[in-house]
Amino acid sequence: MELRNLKALVEVARQGGFTAAARVLFLSQPTVSKAVRQLEEELGEELFTRLGDGVRLTEAGKLVLARAEAMLAEGEHMLAELAELQGLYTGRLRLGLPLFGSARLFAPLFADFRSRYPGVEIELLEQGSVRLEEAILAGQVELAVSLLPVSDAFEWQPVRDDPLVALLWADHPLHRRTVVHLTDLAASPFILFEHGFALNARIESACRERGFSPRVSARSSQMDFIVSLVAAGLGVALLPHIMVEGRPLGPVRAVLLDEPDLRWRAALVWRRGTRLSPPARAWLALTREAFETTG
Repeated sequence: MELRNLKALVEVARQGGFTAAARVLFLSQPTVSKAVRQLEEELGEELFTRLGDGVRLTEAGKLVLARAEAMLAEGEHMLAELAELQGLYTGRLRLGLPLFGSARLFAPLFADFRSRYPGVEIELLEQGSVRLEEAILAGQVELAVSLLPVSDAFEWQPVRDDPLVALLWADHPLHRRTVVHLTDLAASPFILFEHGFALNARIESACRERGFSPRVSARSSQMDFIVSLVAAGLGVALLPHIMVEGRPLGPVRAVLLDEPDLRWRAALVWRRGTRLSPPARAWLALTREAFETTG
């Protein structure tokens, strides 16, 4: 089983077609098609259903894709470790970051990481925590930021423990408060994140524990849009303090949510029992140094 055929399979699945995959791989479309066909013949299974406007993985294809991504990742780890033995630091840092909070938390660290390890390529995946955990298990990334607690499938290193704030529109009855409790907001509609954000489940669970279910008026993954929806009076939003700290909010007021069991506890997570690549271990060491200093 040749790695180049596995690479072709992975890219066709990611790009949704042979032509797009060929552009990414800098190969001709017939070459990519031949590589996938050779893999299918070797395995005795159809891996894609060919459609008029692209392809769709078969059940066998989904299984092979997961294994192929893991095999390719292990190959990269091996090459990086060999380079490390030779005194070189190369390879890829495959990192998953949340859509919110990453710029403030990690942007300064990327410059530091680049200066220390200029030979390492950084590949980022930006999604909600639920999707990022799935990406780790699928071998698409090695490390990702998620919210604690996480399942036993993962090991973790703490990043930040932040209180939540409630964003309230200008004439909301609690607008003048400095602190609110979750039950104070029970009568207000809520603006939650898109599906795939772990904080949604934390908020909904905390509401149920207090005897009510949040009435959801809208969902979004865009910070500016969430603030605009709150300003228009469509609902209240609960966000980590780091996301609004120093940010102009216009008529919207950020009020501290006093709920010790409902906080934004972010951590770097990785698959339990996995030997991380040298770039991933270097990133963990750098972030541990940075967040222990600031925390």
